[in-house]
Amino acid sequence: MSTRQIPEEVKKQVEEIVDRFNRSVLRDPNCQYVTRYRGRYLYLNRVDYGKTGPICRLEYTGSMDEWDFVIYKYSDERYDPDEWMFPGSEYIDGTVEGAMKAGLGAYP
Repeated sequence: MSTRQIPEEVKKQVEEIVDRFNRSVLRDPNCQYVTRYRGRYLYLNRVDYGKTGPICRLEYTGSMDEWDFVIYKYSDERYDPDEWMFPGSEYIDGTVEGAMKAGLGAYP
């Protein structure tokens, strides 16, 4: 079941997950995932040496382990819910961390 807004306590958990991922996986202060929220959506963008670009959009479904994932397609300049065949798609598991891993596969 989707909610209209992502609760503040969920946003706090997401920020902790993203921060931990940035420190333990990316380990480069010039390359970091950043978050943006709008309604029930979490947008994961990545900053690479000062340039910010979209990676994916997650829809909050009420559970931290069941986010709906949509990749950003640069070729179409849009989030494409029908795109599932891309490098990194094997990491999509409903979690924020899985989404970030998928993003690294799609956009290294």
